[in-house]
Amino acid sequence: MPKLLKFMLPVLFAMFLQATYGAVDLLVVGQFGTDSDVSAVSTGSQIISTLTNLIVSFAMGITVNVAQRIGQKRHKDAAQIIGTGLILFVIIGSILTLISVFGAGVLAYFMQAPEEAFDLTKSYIRVCGGGFLVITAYNLLGSIFRGLGDSRTPLIAVGIACIFNIIGDLLFVAVFHLGATGAAIATVIAQLISVIISFFIIKRIELPFEIHKSDFKLKRNVASGIVRIGTPIALQDFLVSMSFLVMMAIVNQISLSASAGVGVAQKVCVFIMLVPIAFMQSMSAFVAQNYGAGHTDRAVKALKTGVAISLFFGIVMFFITFFHGNLLAGVFSNKPDTVRDAWEYLKSYAIDCLLTCFLFCFIGFYNGIGKTAFVMIQGIAGAFLVRIPVAFLMRHIGNGSLFLIGLATPCSTILQLILCFTVFFRFKKEMSRISVSTQN
Repeated sequence: MPKLLKFMLPVLFAMFLQATYGAVDLLVVGQFGTDSDVSAVSTGSQIISTLTNLIVSFAMGITVNVAQRIGQKRHKDAAQIIGTGLILFVIIGSILTLISVFGAGVLAYFMQAPEEAFDLTKSYIRVCGGGFLVITAYNLLGSIFRGLGDSRTPLIAVGIACIFNIIGDLLFVAVFHLGATGAAIATVIAQLISVIISFFIIKRIELPFEIHKSDFKLKRNVASGIVRIGTPIALQDFLVSMSFLVMMAIVNQISLSASAGVGVAQKVCVFIMLVPIAFMQSMSAFVAQNYGAGHTDRAVKALKTGVAISLFFGIVMFFITFFHGNLLAGVFSNKPDTVRDAWEYLKSYAIDCLLTCFLFCFIGFYNGIGKTAFVMIQGIAGAFLVRIPVAFLMRHIGNGSLFLIGLATPCSTILQLILCFTVFFRFKKEMSRISVSTQN
């Protein structure tokens, strides 16, 4: 527990700052903008978050590969993975820039952005998308250092970005009254400053190995290893995020108030899910290093420890969110209708708090041991067999109840947990057989 917590706590604090970073946009816009601005930020940020998560998830291929090589004491291979990964992600970032800048209108239309907020949503997506190379560099640095076992440097980078984003939001939204567009400008500038400062910090840090210019090549065998691990995770996260975008599109058809309310609720959800998500990210690197070193027993102990700690926080978050969700939503909006709709949606997520403490730890564990294909399968199964169908069903039979639509999420988590537990028991049996054969 002490070693896992020592690695996890900086990840948790970094994620808290990251959540604050994203929430400040909505908070400032909610206080100084209109409902259209709030809807634009909530809808546009869903699109940008989906594309950003695609980068973060794919970068898990670097995190896991680097961590396993560190565990195996193959430091030269780790350096090559980092060099190849950087080139690979420059290409990915460039592609996402083109998609979000030139396809902003199509993305806003896909999200069924309310007519009053359509142009603002398109502007938010286009501005944030123009800075995707910066966003890519910002998230890639964190993934590399977590793979090295360093969770403090990403915390510093996020802290820098958070501070400048708050300053930028207050300047562009509260002072210059640029609304949703101002929030997007502040986001890109803050991450650019963070990346520049982070590079200066990196030069002062002593790495466990040297990286040479020769490592910065797109080596096919190294790239294939990153793609093999990262692609299933990225595809799973992308399709799961798409399912949430579909839910947002369903809600956008109800009313502007419902759209703004769910946008607020989703910002709150980022905070109430911080502990299990932090364990998921830290579990991947922690388990990968131990699994790479052959310490499977420690990997399993880390999983059980993570579940126990996050379950405690899950119970606390359930009671706070279900019974006092209006207070949480009120932080981001001063409009009664928006707060009411946000609380109604949050009640369903409160139930999910009791389930995700298991699910996210399992996902981190399976990523760490390289079973990313299974992670993809269980995520897609939950999203497309349960979450989307249930949301559509509740939209038509629930008279627009946001609570019933939101229940689609815990329903999908239940199916994913059944799959995770089934594979885990099979994994333990396999490890037991390997241990017995080794002893013989």
